[in-house]
Amino acid sequence: MNNKKYVKSGRETAGRSEESAMTNDNKKQEDKFIMMTTRPVEQLVCQLAIPTIIAMMITAFYNMADTYFVSKIGTSAAGAVGIAFSMMAIIQALGFLFGHGSGNYMSRKLGEKKPEEAKEMAATGFYTSMLAGAVIAALGIVFINPLSRMLGSTTTILPYAREYLKYILVGAPFMMASFVLNNQLRFQGNAMYGMYGICIGALVNIALDPILIFGCKLGIAGAAIATSTSQFISLCCLYMICNRKSIIKIKFKNFKPRWLVYREIIRGGLPSLFRQSIASISAICLNYFARQYGDAAIAALSIVSRVSMFAMSALIGFGQGFQPVCGFNYGANKFNRVSRAFWFCVKSATIVLAIMAILGFIFAFQVIGIFKTGEQQVLEIGVSTLKLQCLSFPLMGFLILSNMMLQTIGEAVKASVLS
Repeated sequence: MNNKKYVKSGRETAGRSEESAMTNDNKKQEDKFIMMTTRPVEQLVCQLAIPTIIAMMITAFYNMADTYFVSKIGTSAAGAVGIAFSMMAIIQALGFLFGHGSGNYMSRKLGEKKPEEAKEMAATGFYTSMLAGAVIAALGIVFINPLSRMLGSTTTILPYAREYLKYILVGAPFMMASFVLNNQLRFQGNAMYGMYGICIGALVNIALDPILIFGCKLGIAGAAIATSTSQFISLCCLYMICNRKSIIKIKFKNFKPRWLVYREIIRGGLPSLFRQSIASISAICLNYFARQYGDAAIAALSIVSRVSMFAMSALIGFGQGFQPVCGFNYGANKFNRVSRAFWFCVKSATIVLAIMAILGFIFAFQVIGIFKTGEQQVLEIGVSTLKLQCLSFPLMGFLILSNMMLQTIGEAVKASVLS
């Protein structure tokens, strides 16, 4: 009798705990809904954008740190980082497909107060990205030589590119999955938590670069190992944050690989895939045509792309701060708030980008001079290329933010065409 009493008591306690947890989750969801749909949009966008801007700038900074340390090895090694960057952009594009696709849908469903559908989308986007990353890693490593040549390697860059790419591809599943979790957190209005995971990984990368490249004498392989290790650590941090702090937990039981789920991922993520893929294809074409001018031209383009990425972090941060505000309020039919948030972001981003363009144009020589490879030609090409790049900065705000708004409200075709 006593045993039965204890069993019954234990079941009742477990039931109450589960009910309490569900009540707590429901309260969090309701509080989040109220915050996202009533707080002044300017304040809300800044609250969500600032952590994202910080995370993006730190990510861009550690990419520049990679280039800085590798440039000390030589011009061909610096060129190899630029070659590999095109492949990393493709991995990132696929990460954005699953991250933005699932995140856009999640924010709308949270705005509609349908958390169960959001949970299913979160798990499916995450686990599918891991699988896709593993497939890319396997195929890339098997075909490493033709892949390196296709990305624009010269004969002298090829050995460095092959060595760097090999370890970058090993980290592809971690890279893609961390992009997914970061974006899912952001679309729930938890940009600060996403920043923690990304920043921890970035700091690990910056610390490991000189240790592995010079201390362990691994050369360019050390830079790639540092990057993949940092992506794995970011993924672990983001996964723990999602399951402890987020209103939507990642549970394997919610993984539903159904066409209806993937259709929504494609609808929401296709514009991001197009936007990133076109940028990657452009970089591959630039590398391919730059080959005739030697390793110095490819190295210069690699340096300029990393510097430009740092400058564009403000724009991407504003856009990513805007998207959850847009998704929640669009789902709640509060279209005036969507419009106000959009124009606030466009004005703010354009002002910041115009300032960065002026500074980049004036100090182009000093900026490119930081990444000394020992060849004067790298400096000359880099300075002229950076100045031309800066001219386009002020125009990017309206274009990219329009694309992000169309993407978030489910206008996938229009957003993809605009990309």
